[in-house]
Amino acid sequence: MAQPYESTGRTKQKQRTRDALVAAACDFVTSGETPTVEQAAAAAGISRTTAYRYFPNNRSLLAAAHPETGMTSLLPANPPEDPAERLDLVVAAFLRVITESEPQQRTMLRLSLEATPAERAALPLRQGRAIGWIHEALSPLEGRLSEPELHRLVLAIRSAIGIEALVWLTDIAALTRDEAVDLMSWSAQALLRAAMTAPPGTAD
Repeated sequence: MAQPYESTGRTKQKQRTRDALVAAACDFVTSGETPTVEQAAAAAGISRTTAYRYFPNNRSLLAAAHPETGMTSLLPANPPEDPAERLDLVVAAFLRVITESEPQQRTMLRLSLEATPAERAALPLRQGRAIGWIHEALSPLEGRLSEPELHRLVLAIRSAIGIEALVWLTDIAALTRDEAVDLMSWSAQALLRAAMTAPPGTAD
């Protein structure tokens, strides 16, 4: 199996080069632009040929520039078994990422709204990572809720948190960011409690 370019030879220098490309891409995204590999390379003072060794296409570059993409889980080591506690941990971590990278998140949201269906599917914001993290948090409910019920609960929680909700709560509802984060966290727990009383999709 071929090794990634960055993992062979002068790895520290290669990591610095990769970091410079990602930083340049982040600057473009923050300013509202979707960078090409060539544009990021030029901004970072790196040759086009070298840049393509790290990122063969724009999608891979955008994915690296988006702060959520490197995360496989938002749960800590040895997480609690209680679903509410697990959900609190995941929601807190997710909202911390969202608020700390809000300019990039807003740009990705705008790009998603403006894109064609094919372009939208390639954007990091639309890869469903948060759905997986929430599902992992609520995995102790498997067996207590049916698979469709659990999936609906996960989707309901995802719809109440994230950059989309943050934009509405701050720009439209005029909450502060701290107030918005508190409300999103409360909403996630409220949906969980409601699902334990009447699973999603069972109401008359």
